[in-house]
Amino acid sequence: MRAGLLLVLAAALIAGCEKRSERVAFDGQFYNSKAKKVDGDLSQFQVSVSPVSQSLTGAKEAGRYEATKYCIKNYGTSDIIWAVGPDAEDATLPIEKNSLYLRGECDG
Repeated sequence: MRAGLLLVLAAALIAGCEKRSERVAFDGQFYNSKAKKVDGDLSQFQVSVSPVSQSLTGAKEAGRYEATKYCIKNYGTSDIIWAVGPDAEDATLPIEKNSLYLRGECDG
């Protein structure tokens, strides 16, 4: 019983290490980012990225990366029509509670 518990614990630790090694750094920092559909429309999405206080440049690129993954997964294309995108002027980007929000549409 004890050996089985240790085996399960070791497997969980190894799985956690694999996920961490798959993370991508932007501007030397790691970000939490999530893309989700908007108003039930899979082609429309919003990406949230935090903590933006680490680097706005890095957060914008992390958002672009997350959006690209979302569109490839759902539409098989990396083409995006941005409503509020990472190339917008920094002062115009919506930032709330240390999170950056980007919006766009998968073009495909």
